[in-house]
Amino acid sequence: MVAEAIRQVARQPRGDATRQSILDAAEKVFADLGYAAARLEDVAQAVGIRRPSIVYYFPGKQQLYDQVEADIFASMHEFVLKRVKHAEGPMAQLLALLDAWLDFLVARPTAARIIQRLVADFAPRGDNPVRFSETALRDIETVISMGIADGTFRQVSAMHMLNGVAGGALFYVCNAAQLGEGRSYDPADPAELAGFRALIHKLAKAAVLPG
Repeated sequence: MVAEAIRQVARQPRGDATRQSILDAAEKVFADLGYAAARLEDVAQAVGIRRPSIVYYFPGKQQLYDQVEADIFASMHEFVLKRVKHAEGPMAQLLALLDAWLDFLVARPTAARIIQRLVADFAPRGDNPVRFSETALRDIETVISMGIADGTFRQVSAMHMLNGVAGGALFYVCNAAQLGEGRSYDPADPAELAGFRALIHKLAKAAVLPG
């Protein structure tokens, strides 16, 4: 029994690494192809394993997709909490939240493309569209509610802010190479990113400040 326990411990890191490799590859496949067109075979090929090896960790495509989406929003929420933690006051927290979303998506463009596909495609999440994105919605609702409560912000819909201001980060990342010749840009370029960040800040302030 001791020998078997030792073997189990030895196998665990390798199993965890394989599972993570599957998730990393799946995120790119789902981002590139969309949920409907993506196949477990595509993920297996990207990892360099056979399809049955994926099924060992994830019973099917839906379960694999669920884990990819769950990881994206959990990671984004954790990233937001670290940024907002030291921001004082509703405005600073709102800008920190928007900056966190922007920086997260720039650093992880596959996540941006999956979220953008989620907005337009009911197929992978028809049963509960906010099953995993609920944390992101609550993050912005919390900041907006705090600002309204203490009089810093005017009465403004958090969902209007999400769609009218925060959602621009998705287009900024996903449209970088989709605008035709002469209009392409690198979302991670410091100058481009600084310019877009300044615009987001300006729009956010205009949307929430009284007067």
